[in-house]
Amino acid sequence: MTKRALVLGCGGTLGFAWTAAALAAVEDQLGWDAREADVLVGTSAGAEMAAFLGSGIGVGEIMAGLRGEPADDRVVRHLAQHPGKLPPLPTPVWPGLGLTAGAVRGRVDLLAGLAGTLPRGRGDAGWLRGLGTALATAEGWVDHPRTWLVGADLRTGERVAFGNSQRTQLGTAIAASWAIPGWFPPVGVNGREYVDGGTVSPTSADLVIPAGVEEAVLIPPMSTSGGAPGRGFARVERLARRAMTRRVDAEVKQLRAAGIRVLRIEPGQAELDVMGPNFMDLRRRSDVLRACRTLTPPRVRAAIEQGATR
Repeated sequence: MTKRALVLGCGGTLGFAWTAAALAAVEDQLGWDAREADVLVGTSAGAEMAAFLGSGIGVGEIMAGLRGEPADDRVVRHLAQHPGKLPPLPTPVWPGLGLTAGAVRGRVDLLAGLAGTLPRGRGDAGWLRGLGTALATAEGWVDHPRTWLVGADLRTGERVAFGNSQRTQLGTAIAASWAIPGWFPPVGVNGREYVDGGTVSPTSADLVIPAGVEEAVLIPPMSTSGGAPGRGFARVERLARRAMTRRVDAEVKQLRAAGIRVLRIEPGQAELDVMGPNFMDLRRRSDVLRACRTLTPPRVRAAIEQGATR
């Protein structure tokens, strides 16, 4: 049996919904259960998804919850909560200037450096910590032995995979991986502060290279190969997407150089038009799910075919 990693990228509320739909199509076309991945890597919204899968909750339950159908109570309770469309007014303190310095020195890219200039967020990550409490075992993690949730060290930009190189409680790890600069405050773990892992990499797919896998399924809501034009506020999102796509391109190149087959599944122009420029806009979630019914399966099929030819 193929040793397979599943890498789930950042993407906010709408990225989470799109990822669920993409995973449903992947499972259908590969005849595979995502919970059986040898390694689960999640960043930000992808960390939510990885935590669900690592705890034994399947994609079907998550999709049912997203559609408002009967589902696992833990899914229903979590999806009923949301941090809002826009962040609260931040605190006039700038904790991330280490990231900005890292960009100047070439340790992180310009986008991460710009994120470091954002003030300390006041958002409440209680719904993420609550998810961790609901899903965690008595040991404080999930049953899947290699579920890795990625955060970024606020001072250095170093990526840390909670559950692998760093240990903490599940809820803390999800909150750290989701701590969007300027929206949520950094999360302290073992004397260090962490922010959203997507600040440095939307996927951190390269972390699976030493894991001994033969194939990696990448689902990055924040990258689009070939680009996607946008109008109005969408232009800002597309600029960030362009930088994130370059990061994913580099990681895919590393994976393939290591002999790992890559199935890369990402949204295209049509899905992005439905999502709009704000991936935290809960009002668009139903529209995204409807669009994915027809748009996502062909993208998955193409990714599988392309991965097989490389």
